[in-house]
Amino acid sequence: MDGPSNMGLDHALMSRARLTGEAVFRVYEWAIPVLSLGRNQRARDVYLTAELAQRGIAVVRRPTGGRALLHHREITYSVTAPSSVSEGLTTVYRRTNALLLNALDALGVPAVLAHRAGRSLPPSALPCFAEPAAGEIVVGGRKLVGSAQWRDDGALLQHGSILVDDDQATIPELMHEPADAPPAPATLRAAMGRAPAAEEVASALFSAVRRMEDPSATGLTTVEIDRLDVAVFTDLYRNPAWTWRR
Repeated sequence: MDGPSNMGLDHALMSRARLTGEAVFRVYEWAIPVLSLGRNQRARDVYLTAELAQRGIAVVRRPTGGRALLHHREITYSVTAPSSVSEGLTTVYRRTNALLLNALDALGVPAVLAHRAGRSLPPSALPCFAEPAAGEIVVGGRKLVGSAQWRDDGALLQHGSILVDDDQATIPELMHEPADAPPAPATLRAAMGRAPAAEEVASALFSAVRRMEDPSATGLTTVEIDRLDVAVFTDLYRNPAWTWRR
């Protein structure tokens, strides 16, 4: 789907988790290239809107934090789940990383967690994949998966991007202020010697969920998805006042 529809569905699933107490692991792609901005990232007067339009790149602001990310040749996952303050976001982050690492191992990707000292990177115009923070998934020291979280009123959303190819070097070209190209991230193509289809990666991820979480896990039915009030949330992410709010 497009950017607002993908963010709207994630937000709706987060709302569902708050009501049902159930978690959902979702894997998806984007209909067109989309530059997604972190929730608290400054974006006004940072990006060349005419250049974005000329290249056919849409813009959406995520509900989660983090830095700018170009969704194009990559695969996105999201986790929506009930959350309590006592559980802590770090617990969910580590649990999700364990699923991702298990799936990547099944695909033959030698991914590990980065052990760099330091905290999560602050919001900025730099690309999400410019450098790995401690605890992020890397291959050969280079970042392969970029993830971000948001918790609100007893529910949480974590979503992230798994790069198939490297499009992130394009981001500095879309900015008003000249910026150096970020270091090359890791990609599935480089790690596997080929570009896997989205279905192959999704299958590995869902298999990891069943191995490590719940072997009886099943997908949401069409009826359950239709009951979600997705349009209300999608409207927020289509609103320029939200996209360019800071």
